[in-house]
Amino acid sequence: MIDLLAPVGDFECLKAAVQNGADSVYFGATSFSARAYAHNFDLESLKEAIEYAKIRGVKTNLTLNTLLKNDELNEAISLAKSAYEFGIDSIIVQDLGLATKLLEFFPDLAIHASTQMTVHNLQGVLALQQLGFKRIVLSRELTISEIEYICKNAQVEIECFIHGALCISYSGQCLFSSMIGGRSR
Repeated sequence: MIDLLAPVGDFECLKAAVQNGADSVYFGATSFSARAYAHNFDLESLKEAIEYAKIRGVKTNLTLNTLLKNDELNEAISLAKSAYEFGIDSIIVQDLGLATKLLEFFPDLAIHASTQMTVHNLQGVLALQQLGFKRIVLSRELTISEIEYICKNAQVEIECFIHGALCISYSGQCLFSSMIGGRSR
């Protein structure tokens, strides 16, 4: 199945995506999003965004796709809990520790592996599938034949970017901004 998934950084972008045919949207909250300099959503607007999309039949995905420091884990779980209570359809994560906690605490919530996890082969996909991930967003560097091979040999949803920045040309491997600016939040 093909699903048109659009990134939205604020409520106006959300409206534009929904009104122009997006099947699903993904967005960040004010913390723990790799798109830290987008407008993103505070808790109140996060609830409104989820309600707006759900009323219109559009699925919602929250990005908690940064690497977490030890003292950030509980806050990230609390944010995920709020999004879950608001009706979020899935949470996209990079941090494997956070993912395992979300899979434990919210077993009926779809957890997606972010492209920042750098999953680039069948063995990585199968390992995350075994843990309980619903969808894997593959690394951008894969060829069409590599993607096809993974799709034919895994029983998990596969997502691929069709455009976007490549940073240092290896998805998920740019830690420089985190080191110089503390951008895990």
